[in-house]
Amino acid sequence: MRQSQFEQRYRPLWERLEATLKTLEKTRRPGDAAADFAADYQSLCHQLALARERGYSLALQGYLNDLMLRAHRQLYRHRAPLLPRLAAFFATGFPRAVRHQWRWHLISTLAFVLSALLVWGMIQHDPELVHTVVGPDQVADLEEMYHPDLRDAGARDRSDDVMMFGYYIYNNVGIAFRTFAGGLLFGVGALLAMLFNGSFFGAAAAHLSLVGASQPFFTFVIAHGAPELTAICLAGGAGLRLGWAVLAPGSWSRVDAMRRAARECLPVMYGVFFLLVTAAFIEAFWSSRELDPKIKYTVGAICWALVLLYLFLAGRAPRAAVTATTAKGGRRGSE
Repeated sequence: MRQSQFEQRYRPLWERLEATLKTLEKTRRPGDAAADFAADYQSLCHQLALARERGYSLALQGYLNDLMLRAHRQLYRHRAPLLPRLAAFFATGFPRAVRHQWRWHLISTLAFVLSALLVWGMIQHDPELVHTVVGPDQVADLEEMYHPDLRDAGARDRSDDVMMFGYYIYNNVGIAFRTFAGGLLFGVGALLAMLFNGSFFGAAAAHLSLVGASQPFFTFVIAHGAPELTAICLAGGAGLRLGWAVLAPGSWSRVDAMRRAARECLPVMYGVFFLLVTAAFIEAFWSSRELDPKIKYTVGAICWALVLLYLFLAGRAPRAAVTATTAKGGRRGSE
């Protein structure tokens, strides 16, 4: 493509970008002027690269370079308000980050589920095996919490709910982030944490089923278990991803590979924290309520469905948009 044709094709975009820059440079409130600013900036960078590659005049290259520098300064000066950025992250960024690392999260989930099922089956066959996973004091605490003849059925007051809300956040976030950090031990720490958590859950559920406390237990955990257990499994998957970067850094040094993996895992861990806070809220203010088991199971099923649909479907681009983006990228590559 000749330089004259190149300028004729892209001059309207440059003029629009210049007009936007004038508005942005005069005020700290971009308003509607910055609606397409980021996309125009990316297009300009692509066009500057083309101008350099094709050896267009130094005057044109200088003009595009100056325009690019001005746009770069404005792009990083104007930040979107915090709430819209958070909304965008939870609407698209977090579920996309989870799906991007789906293999590690699948391994983590399988470690949890299979260990829980294995321990469940062993204890159903030999109830005394519960003491190999859960200590005697913990067994007594579980029975006191969930057995209908032993637990305190009195209603908690609101101050107790608030106190337990804070405790659940502290406890669950600690478990999740220790699981993630365990990935630094070549992933072994994260994997062991998932096996232990799964074994403990399976042992507790099996023992309580044998002593006639299965319904109080499952009606209590089913609703908040959706975000809580999902978050723990995601933390385990992020830890495994981190461990793999240490174990097999590829062409990178181990430190650089670990840094890259940590940056990749951070969005997942932000989402894990959000899920754990949500789980703590449900556990403190809903799970402890004495209601009809059918209601508790129905709400729990809805919670599981919402969490799974959110992680599998949120942030996916419509098929038509993906096709248009692919076609647009192909046209740019042929210019």
